[in-house]
Amino acid sequence: MQEIQDYINYIKFEKRFSIHTVDAYSNDLAQFHKYIQQKYEIGLLAIDYVHIRTWIVYLGNENISKRSINRKITCLRSFYKYQKVNKRIDFNPASKITLLKTSKPLPVYVEEDKMDDLFDSSIFPDDYKGILSKTIIDLLYGTGMRVSELVNLKVKDIDWSSGQIKVLGKRNKERIIPIGEKLLNSLHLYNKVRNSAEIPIIDDSYFFIGLKGKKIYVKFVYRIINYYLSLVTTIKKRSPHVIRHTFATHMLNQGADLNAIKEILGHASLSATQIYTHNSIEKLKNVYKQAHPKA
Repeated sequence: MQEIQDYINYIKFEKRFSIHTVDAYSNDLAQFHKYIQQKYEIGLLAIDYVHIRTWIVYLGNENISKRSINRKITCLRSFYKYQKVNKRIDFNPASKITLLKTSKPLPVYVEEDKMDDLFDSSIFPDDYKGILSKTIIDLLYGTGMRVSELVNLKVKDIDWSSGQIKVLGKRNKERIIPIGEKLLNSLHLYNKVRNSAEIPIIDDSYFFIGLKGKKIYVKFVYRIINYYLSLVTTIKKRSPHVIRHTFATHMLNQGADLNAIKEILGHASLSATQIYTHNSIEKLKNVYKQAHPKA
């Protein structure tokens, strides 16, 4: 449908939404279009807020999570705002729709001793893939960067002399992340192995190169994180974002300033970073209950 494709092109090329958001919004709009066509036999530009409300009820009955439903509502708000700006409709039917109330789950993270076990053990093979895997985990844990930022990291983004990395984050916003001596040594080792490995590198501008000579991809990193974390922890969620949560939580527990963590993570607002304070509060509560005589 042309209205959907125009909007997707807009958020992809002009707004520069992440590929994950673009894919999610594409699916959301396709699902909503199919729903109103089957139930009401009308087009996307002929609806009002009642049609959206019935869809929300339908999604709830299908046991779709509140978080997913809220993303779909946000998608429709943005989609119809775009249509109104382009004078295809007179009003935004999604503007009256409020988000569902949800309880924010605490970020899942790996305990410090478990991360120590991961890096102190000899579980990484002494070959190219093993060194690549260890360096990926080193960098994720040492900087808290997003997986999309890691796979797109280029050689020129690493300032070896000053010990810092330039990262291209969401909405093409650049930020500088400082790196310590241990992480810098880890990057140096991988870079040396990368340049001497018998792999036909197709594009050597990217720092992390897979076994086939191409830059690594997101699912490859997910598999690495899932496998190696499974060796040291029993948490069910084992993803690159868990490492990001782990970085922020450990930094906060060691007394790092919240604003500094915000800048390193590339959060747009401090409220996004404050979720990590809850983990610290929960830790304090447990310490209090165990130590105070009247707890």
